[in-house]
Amino acid sequence: MTAEELVQLEGPNRHELIKGELLTMPPPKAQHGHAVANLTTVLVLHVKANKLGSVYTEAGYKLETNPDTVLGPDVSFLAHKRADELSDQYYQGAPDVAVEVLSPSDWPARIQRKTDLWLSLGAKSVWVVNPKQRTVEVIRSNGERKLFHESDELVDDTVPGFHVPVSEIFN
Repeated sequence: MTAEELVQLEGPNRHELIKGELLTMPPPKAQHGHAVANLTTVLVLHVKANKLGSVYTEAGYKLETNPDTVLGPDVSFLAHKRADELSDQYYQGAPDVAVEVLSPSDWPARIQRKTDLWLSLGAKSVWVVNPKQRTVEVIRSNGERKLFHESDELVDDTVPGFHVPVSEIFN
């Protein structure tokens, strides 16, 4: 399947492409949506207040062509200089930060595959948010990994100055 064919799909499910292979995911459940909304809110407030760029939810990023790879992270951040390049098409390239909020249907191997793709194709960091365990793992393009627990403060200098208590993402 191509990115052009992907954009024509309709229905309640979310879809992504990895090397031309269609991935279909059910609509997120309440716990997932709650974490996405909370994280998006604090991230947007920080990014706007500091004029750092733009934050998106479920925006599509075309990472590869022939075969096409199009992924849509739950939340993403693009630094100011890159955010101005957006159009009504899939963004060409990876965001600076891709946030994947785990759902009960997510398999560890699938999340690892997506994380590896994001990082190998240009993302500076990936945040893997686990509502069940109430943790956030930040994986950097340089291979550095840090697990933040509910009692910690999430910090990643990919978004300059951003910090939030992990507990705020889940409460």
